[in-house]
Amino acid sequence: MTGKGKQQWNSITYDIFLWIFTVITDLFFREIHPRSTWRIPRQGPIIFVAAPHANQFIDPLILMRVVRQDAHRRIAFLIAEKSMRRRFIGFAASLVGSVSVGRALDSKKPAKGKIYLPDPEGDPTLIKGNGTDFTDGKMFQPGGLLVLPSVNSTAANSEIHEILGPNELRLKKPFKGDIALKQLTGQDIGEGNGHLPGDHAPEKSGQEFEGTSFSAAPHVDQSAVYDAVFKRIREGGCIGIFPEGGSHDRTELLPLKAGLAIMALGALAENPDCGVTIVPVGMNYFHAHKFRSRAVIEFGAPISIDPKLVEQYKSGDRRGATGEVLQIVYDRLTAVTTLAPDYDTLMLIQAVRRLYNPKGERLPLPMVVELNRRLIKGYTKYKDDPRVVNLRKAVLDYNRTLFRLNVRDHQVSYAKFAWYKVVATIIYRIAKLGVLSIAVLPGTVLFAPVFIAGKTISTFKAKEALAASTVKIRARDVVATWKILVSMALTPILDIFYTVMLTWWTNKNRVGGRVPEWVPLWLVAMSGLFFFPAVCFAALRFGEIGMDIFKSLRPLVLSLNPTSSNTLVKLRKRRAWLQEQVNDIINELGPELFPDFDHQRIVSDPSHPLYSPERSRPRTPEHGRDGSGDIDALTFTPATPPPAQSQRSKHTASDGLPRNESFGDISKVGIFASRPGTPNRTRSRTNSGDGFKFGSKGFGFNGFSPIESKKSDMDEVSRNLHAAMRERGRRRTSEDEAWEESTEGDDGVLTPSTSDIEPEEAKKDL
Repeated sequence: MTGKGKQQWNSITYDIFLWIFTVITDLFFREIHPRSTWRIPRQGPIIFVAAPHANQFIDPLILMRVVRQDAHRRIAFLIAEKSMRRRFIGFAASLVGSVSVGRALDSKKPAKGKIYLPDPEGDPTLIKGNGTDFTDGKMFQPGGLLVLPSVNSTAANSEIHEILGPNELRLKKPFKGDIALKQLTGQDIGEGNGHLPGDHAPEKSGQEFEGTSFSAAPHVDQSAVYDAVFKRIREGGCIGIFPEGGSHDRTELLPLKAGLAIMALGALAENPDCGVTIVPVGMNYFHAHKFRSRAVIEFGAPISIDPKLVEQYKSGDRRGATGEVLQIVYDRLTAVTTLAPDYDTLMLIQAVRRLYNPKGERLPLPMVVELNRRLIKGYTKYKDDPRVVNLRKAVLDYNRTLFRLNVRDHQVSYAKFAWYKVVATIIYRIAKLGVLSIAVLPGTVLFAPVFIAGKTISTFKAKEALAASTVKIRARDVVATWKILVSMALTPILDIFYTVMLTWWTNKNRVGGRVPEWVPLWLVAMSGLFFFPAVCFAALRFGEIGMDIFKSLRPLVLSLNPTSSNTLVKLRKRRAWLQEQVNDIINELGPELFPDFDHQRIVSDPSHPLYSPERSRPRTPEHGRDGSGDIDALTFTPATPPPAQSQRSKHTASDGLPRNESFGDISKVGIFASRPGTPNRTRSRTNSGDGFKFGSKGFGFNGFSPIESKKSDMDEVSRNLHAAMRERGRRRTSEDEAWEESTEGDDGVLTPSTSDIEPEEAKKDL
């Protein structure tokens, strides 16, 4: 086969593989929403840098699918050599041209003896050992790693620079962090002590500290990997890399590996005209490990490497050049990802995001991600402000109350409806649940082994991955992968088994005489191959709707007593007060953090002096035209609603009880994933549909208007701006007084002294 023919065959194989897995990922995820794919260059070599790597083998599948559909390009991903050794994963990865990468930590082994720091302050790179043999070339090599015992799911490691003797070596860099320092000097670091059972901390045992146990990993030669990457770049192809070095389930980014910078700088050093760019990609998930969860894949502005950095790299200062490139990439990644310092902060931000919605509008999924990102940035800056501290306590207590009652935030609004309407809704939903149960039962029974095995095996694999990892917290990043792999293996087996049994039963007695004699066996077999997957499919889809209905029954029952003693009524009043506090604090601090906050807000505030109905629609943020991706340089365009959004928006909570189930969308298959499309071509971001447009780029121009016709509008804007400034001044002066009027509620959270506050309509959160 010629080179061109082989390339065409590889492209066909890639597309078939991707089509199959697109069906599977669409079944697993409720929604996969790409954002800003217009930023992907249509020509030239690209290095896609994606983070955080929260979903092991699912992340590359989703990114491949989005880039292929929206940019018509194919990606060759770097994959760990350890994963390539797995039979199915290695075969699948080879079909799409993946490049195998060896990782030192995958080869780490417990080492003989113990190590310690003899002079932590004067010479922190010098390591000495007791009972060690650093001259063992198979175990210890320059460029290899020393790894300390794991503490709080993190194990410190450092690269070996030079072997000085059997009991002495020098590191390239000192171990990072106070915990590593304490481990190597024998200090107590609390529970677990940061040492293995055979180690002794001197202050507890009274003995002289002999050192801490450790592991070692050999040096891995990556020259073949770089050769494969440079070849792909020379051909104008795309490379995909997860620069954190492995999947994890943390809420923040791990330190980026230098490999991505070396690939870009090395390719440009070899050929300055190759035109390679780096495209940052944010993998934003909502409960990544759960079935029917959601994802937003956001693309940042392409990064072109400064020629000065390439010259710096070629002149020998590789560390400085790669470090600067890594910092640029890290900054751009933070602009397209939602990062929180810990899980509790992320839960707090999501709760505040649900409360911060003055009009009770349902935001498009990308807006939810953008709002989370901005709230995290604001919280990081103002978390020590007394108002923010008090609000955090109140919101977390409200969250705990919801969890205790097994009620969701959007269901708190049920408390406002008349009892007869609630009773009628309960009866209706129970009846619907009964109908759905009948539809779900056959598939649940027939394919129960898939559900049980998927849950069991994914849990086991998570424990296995957690034991082998130095960065994972609960190893949720492998759960979705194994659920899908188990389903892919067992579902066809069960389908074939049930089809064979049906054919045998038909041949024996025509299924008890229910199948006519004129129906041939081959038709029965063919029908079975389609019928049983359809039954499983119905169980998944109707089961999802039925679960939504089932979860809505408890808050409806709680709301049957529409008096002030009702728990849900009290909770509704607390929510109203919290919503008011959240909006006040954001309106107060927002202008200090973001320029032109009042004009560029995601959620419009109808009570604000600058509010106008024309601007009340949620707006889509677009990172600055300069390509910096800085969140402070946001401009906005009207959002494009997802399919049928306009129809859904006509039904609000004020029309009746909030609806969280529907049969209407089942016909809109898309394999049951509502995926709003992203334009495949660059378009005018002004959304000026009436303007004159020309050319393939779709530039838009509006007609010019006389300056005189705008004078009255400018005067009105000026008056509104002055009114807003006066209002903000009044809020600052009355701030202390407003907080003093708050009293301590019966349930231990701050509640207002008045009880006649009516909350805004609560909508179901995404």
